[in-house]
Amino acid sequence: MPTVLVTAGPTREHLDDVRFLSNGSTGRMGYEIAAAARAAGCEVILVSGPTALQPPEGVTVVPVVSACEMLDACERVFARCDLVFAVAAVADHRPKVRTPGKPAKHDGPWTLELVPNPDVVATLARVKGRRFVVGFALEAAGTEPAEQIERALAKLTRKNLDLIVLNEATAMGGPRSTITVLDGAGQRHALPPQDKADSARWLVEFALRRWRAGRQ
Repeated sequence: MPTVLVTAGPTREHLDDVRFLSNGSTGRMGYEIAAAARAAGCEVILVSGPTALQPPEGVTVVPVVSACEMLDACERVFARCDLVFAVAAVADHRPKVRTPGKPAKHDGPWTLELVPNPDVVATLARVKGRRFVVGFALEAAGTEPAEQIERALAKLTRKNLDLIVLNEATAMGGPRSTITVLDGAGQRHALPPQDKADSARWLVEFALRRWRAGRQ
């Protein structure tokens, strides 16, 4: 039984104990992938940022808040995983200083200094060995398809991924998506617009086939 690690949901990067930076990810795609992997007979570890979704039955859930917490949780279990689906919408930056409590409102402009967050999937993929790592690339609607493909393939190479799933930002928060799956050999698999559950099942089956083929 392969062990699958899935990251899902947004991260929250706190300015203080109340306010934070985040994004509109609901975690739905990651949760659907976790459910599909469990239905395929895998042991599944779901490292999830804050979300209102109910975890799939039979899945081990590790709740986290920030990008640093997500990386730490993934590194603790990565050694016993066979496949990784890095679906989470991890914040690129976090406040340099987290202020305790809830500072009072003040008039006038406010400057916020940000520092880069760790790249969760790239950090894992650098030491992946024979593990199979799937990353995701979210592109803004209206970007030229050729440009989207070029950027996704560059990300695949830069982060040492086995597959990258190209998705439009319009899918964030919704039940449906239109994805294109790319690999380093230049193969493309464009799925039709469909429910995320259907895309997740296809993606899990495809990745499992690739992983098994690589072990022969």
